[in-house]
Amino acid sequence: MDARFARMLCVLCLVLTVRAFTQEGFKEVLLKQLGLSEVPKLHKRDLVDLVIPDHVKNKYISMLKRQRVKRRALPSLAGILRGIPGNAGEVLYSDTITRQNLIFDMEGRIPKNSEVTMAELKLFKKPLDRANLPARQPHRPVSNARVSVYWVQRHHDGTNRTSLIDSRLVPIRESGWKNFDVTQAVHYWLRNKKREPMFLEVWIEGERVGSHASEMAKAVRFTSQDPKDKALGKPELVLYTLDLEDYGGPGDCKEEAVTGKSTCCRQKHYINFRELSWTQYWIIEPAGYQAYRCSGGCLQPPSPLRRFGYGERSCAVVETSPLPMMYLVKRGNRTEIEAAEFPNMIVEKCSCVTDG
Repeated sequence: MDARFARMLCVLCLVLTVRAFTQEGFKEVLLKQLGLSEVPKLHKRDLVDLVIPDHVKNKYISMLKRQRVKRRALPSLAGILRGIPGNAGEVLYSDTITRQNLIFDMEGRIPKNSEVTMAELKLFKKPLDRANLPARQPHRPVSNARVSVYWVQRHHDGTNRTSLIDSRLVPIRESGWKNFDVTQAVHYWLRNKKREPMFLEVWIEGERVGSHASEMAKAVRFTSQDPKDKALGKPELVLYTLDLEDYGGPGDCKEEAVTGKSTCCRQKHYINFRELSWTQYWIIEPAGYQAYRCSGGCLQPPSPLRRFGYGERSCAVVETSPLPMMYLVKRGNRTEIEAAEFPNMIVEKCSCVTDG
């Protein structure tokens, strides 16, 4: 199936230029390149007990890291958030997984007319307590635990939906600060526009399948936000921003572009996969993305040039970047997860193009 993604390049260029990332255009191209006549009939029950294999998770995270926000200038430190003590921080243990819930108050923390270019979650790993290690050691030793960070979206009905943000292996026997890139989670929070804190979940799992790896992972303990946890090094969320007055992206639309009064520029256009009925169960990650689109007018060539075959100039996409995605695939009665990088899904630059 991966070979089909490579053939999306030319088709997507045309569709994105003409249809400006409309949801129907995206749907049509996606189905065509996957060789499908309609969206797979997937239901919420297809997600029950569905586990993302480590190789798929690693592939997706590695694609995300390549698609990081471009640093257009040295960002300034917006602030270090210490979390909301008392509201979260409990660590839940079970036979297979360890989870920690984190809450950060974001209101008023991000300066106006600025852009968050980077956000880091800093967790302090406590020194290893050997009493937490399993008694018997198998022939194949376990040195690491997998630590994954998820953004949690709360719904009005009381249910939650998570989105994978970062994942890495952490040495079990080492202590100290461990950093995770949660820029995407902050962007999700900003897009959500709800007057509520940002919720994160930290999942600690075995580095491989098996009960021993899971038991070893339980020995990994991070300092929590709970005031009862007297250990030093509370979780921190570090934000870096750019002042758009000084470092705004060239070619990005101002407010007047919405009314069509500006010259050619790049306008924000967010596609929310969780709100589209045909993607909410099919596309696992991301929850949505900023696709952008081209908007505004262009100066037209003088009349003499038009007689020599120069056509009208129009605002069009001239540079794009890919979008990493994790999605469900039906193979008979089996439901599997795959990860792929879809080219030309994010508009990076717009310009005036002359027809002919």
